[in-house]
Amino acid sequence: MKLVHSFFICLFFVSFISCTDRENDEGDSWTSLKNEVSRLGKKEWQPFLKYVADLHERSTHLAEYPFDYNWKEIGTGYVYGPAFGHWDIVHQTIDVMPSYPTHALHQLLNDVKNQEPSGLVPGSIWMPGGVPAHGEITNRTKVEWNKIDEGHPPVWVFAVQDYVDLTGDKENLKSFYVALVRQLTWFENERKAENEGFFYNDILIKKWESGVNQGVRFDETGMGPWACIDATSHVYMLYKMCNQWSQELGFNNHFYAKREKKIKNFIQKELYSVEEGMFYDIWAIEDEELRHTVFENMWPIVVGAATKEQANRFIDEYLLNPNVFFTDHPISSVGFNDSKFELRLWRSPAWNSMTYWQPEVV
Repeated sequence: MKLVHSFFICLFFVSFISCTDRENDEGDSWTSLKNEVSRLGKKEWQPFLKYVADLHERSTHLAEYPFDYNWKEIGTGYVYGPAFGHWDIVHQTIDVMPSYPTHALHQLLNDVKNQEPSGLVPGSIWMPGGVPAHGEITNRTKVEWNKIDEGHPPVWVFAVQDYVDLTGDKENLKSFYVALVRQLTWFENERKAENEGFFYNDILIKKWESGVNQGVRFDETGMGPWACIDATSHVYMLYKMCNQWSQELGFNNHFYAKREKKIKNFIQKELYSVEEGMFYDIWAIEDEELRHTVFENMWPIVVGAATKEQANRFIDEYLLNPNVFFTDHPISSVGFNDSKFELRLWRSPAWNSMTYWQPEVV
């Protein structure tokens, strides 16, 4: 498996702010990013790509509490005010990494720096500023974040590994490893599903820590802490990476390897419909009326938890099917043929960042 890189993951940037983050080395800088843009895609794409590269730079602020390095906000003009985190920062980080790895590393260090003693990595850190919106007062005067029950998809480990693969720099790997072990502890303590698997609190209190705001999987109410296909796949990926990093750092990996194998087996056998060739949340496996073809069902393929046969069937029958996910604006966050497909946010082809995680067989 490999991941398809897409530069179009920063469309959520909507306005300009002043530039505040520059490095001296032109080969690892905003200049390098802009030079990369000039070599990408079709000629008619250039104005847009240059605009996105400029927004990367203009969305970056000087280091301030609670960050050790210059920090990047989710998107200038964001209706709820300046914010750092969720999986937005990971997508932004991956996007600039080939041209500006130092900046990418700094965002990853900022992301884990404020990890709680419980192991929770904050979902979003809200910075001072903002404007009133939807009747809410969002012009904050101090830094705020949820320290108890609102995390975010832990895809930061993908970005860390991308950084190591790109640069060969392992100086911070031990620090990231410690953060990873602590986050795994948090998932086991706070997001362990009944029997096996893991859940996001979207299923209970709809704080959208899954990263999929108002996901159709959670339209039904009254569900308990049951195994979610995305959360379970993400935790599998954490164990897989922890197993790998343990060996690289010379630590005992036995427990992580054992847990990785057990969760993988659970995904392949308990969260998969053989009849449909589709992965689902545990409640949708048990009740066919609750099944929906959504982007989140793809995570077992992305993280390598699916068998080769499961992955190939999913790709052939769903991912490359124009009536499901392969719409004109791939990939659709809800299958085009699904009853809940609509032209609204996470219920249609809306977020370009999802295209990044589209797998392909090599």
